[in-house]
Amino acid sequence: MSSTPTPRPLPVLAIHGGAGTLTRGAMRADQEALYRDALSRVLMAGQEQLALGASAVDVVVEAVRLLEECELFNAGRGAVYTAAGTHELDACVMDGRDCRAGAVAGVSRTRNPILAARAVMDHSAHLLFVGAAADELAARHGLEQVSPNWFGTPHRLEQLRRAQRLQAGALRDHDGQDLLDQATPIEASGPIDEETKFGTVGAVALDAAGHLAAATSTGGMTNKQVGRVGDTPLVGAGTYANDATVAVSCTGTGELFIRACAAHDVSALMAYAGMSLEEACDRVVMQKLPADAGGLIAVAANGDVCLPFNSEGMYRGYVRVGAVRPVVAVYRSK
Repeated sequence: MSSTPTPRPLPVLAIHGGAGTLTRGAMRADQEALYRDALSRVLMAGQEQLALGASAVDVVVEAVRLLEECELFNAGRGAVYTAAGTHELDACVMDGRDCRAGAVAGVSRTRNPILAARAVMDHSAHLLFVGAAADELAARHGLEQVSPNWFGTPHRLEQLRRAQRLQAGALRDHDGQDLLDQATPIEASGPIDEETKFGTVGAVALDAAGHLAAATSTGGMTNKQVGRVGDTPLVGAGTYANDATVAVSCTGTGELFIRACAAHDVSALMAYAGMSLEEACDRVVMQKLPADAGGLIAVAANGDVCLPFNSEGMYRGYVRVGAVRPVVAVYRSK
């Protein structure tokens, strides 16, 4: 007697746009709406792709590319500055079908670092390229190159100057409020404090064929030392996908996620300890990582979604094929 095949779970996409401390202006409806609308637009675009049968890899790469194009987030256009006043961007993509991956670190001319990471995965026998070599590879494969100052915005430059004044001990008591008062709605700190936010964007997806993928991109940390690389482009630390278990994209203090091998640890707990997605995420984010380290987004092979964080807030959301609207949140209570 043959059994009825178990139906595949509905395709699903989850994204994040960074985690951190909530600002004094967190309740400003206009600012919060900008972030929620941006996340919703990316999710709806991905939902349409998944409904048309697009692969998980294609969907997560496009979702991250769209986030790189949005100045609200610290990836691509709107990336933060290094201590030298330059931009060094990192990205990674991983395909759960065969665990192939591609990554770049310290790029400064490729408009969309996530597309450079995809080019590495698709066209190179190697996994990670850095600096000028990564930009050169991207250019060889037809990816748009821009002037390094294309990534910067006046708001991000002011963040660098503020960080350097703080470092020098020269910040006036009222400087912080001055910056908020002078900022435009798009330039202002959003619901999550831009001075302390872990600025990474990422996406994870399960497609109609049952395959998983993850992608992550970042401009790094404001005032970071030139050459510093965080967890984003490191497979197993900030990004991981395996069809047998889960797809994960992290956002937080990169050094902490690297030491914890956070993204892979979620998969390992599911594979070796038999934990559910929620149990594995809780073990890693709430127990293994230090408080205020950040968070992650994860989609399991069975379609479960988990978006945990141990900071005060995280820009996040998810959507399933067939859903009327995406689920988008910033605060812990929503």
